[in-house]
Amino acid sequence: MPLGSLRPSPLVEQAAQRLREQIAAGHWPVGGKLPGETTLARELGVGRSTVREALRALAGAGLVRPRHGAGVFVTATEPVADWPARLRRAAVTDVYEVRMGVEVQAARLAALRRTPEDITALRAALEGRRAAVAADDAAFVEADIALHAAVVTAAHNPVLADLFTEFVPVLREGLIGLLDLTRLRAADPGTGDHTHTGLIEAVIAADPDTAAATLRAELESTLGLLRAGSEGES
Repeated sequence: MPLGSLRPSPLVEQAAQRLREQIAAGHWPVGGKLPGETTLARELGVGRSTVREALRALAGAGLVRPRHGAGVFVTATEPVADWPARLRRAAVTDVYEVRMGVEVQAARLAALRRTPEDITALRAALEGRRAAVAADDAAFVEADIALHAAVVTAAHNPVLADLFTEFVPVLREGLIGLLDLTRLRAADPGTGDHTHTGLIEAVIAADPDTAAATLRAELESTLGLLRAGSEGES
């Protein structure tokens, strides 16, 4: 089936879109090999460099994969959603399970790597969380997240920090919803102060085992509440 020549305009985007449509329609099945650049360029009415850039865009979307010396092969008919979009669609309990793995390791590393500057920031974050006791749920959650962010920062691992940053929007929404549902702060406005204090003290004391265990217990407790809330809504 001829692809049809393209109109003058951003040709790479048009070429990528035309190829994407053909892949989605099954013209080239998953596992199948695309025609060579010269053939695609002729059918699309563009240069090989345009085809090359279009294929690069499709590879970035997870639709095709080049194999050195063999050609370009179809790997999916729908583009892979970007990580932030997938997180936004994920259940908060699923995100929380992954958060536990990220943050528990971060707490352990923070206890081993924290600097004097980190200690100052950790203490300030704990005081900030305590100061937010008199604020509304949204402000309290912001202060809570800031404390956890300070621990992740003290781990001095940019990958862990980037992962935590991606989680924040989903965590914020989930935690505010949890507080609204459970009314935890009605009886205890600074809920979790004891465990958060223990976490910060363990990191400052360079005690990785206690830091990791304390944070794991805190997150498991919150995850249990989130799961109970999700079941109650279903």
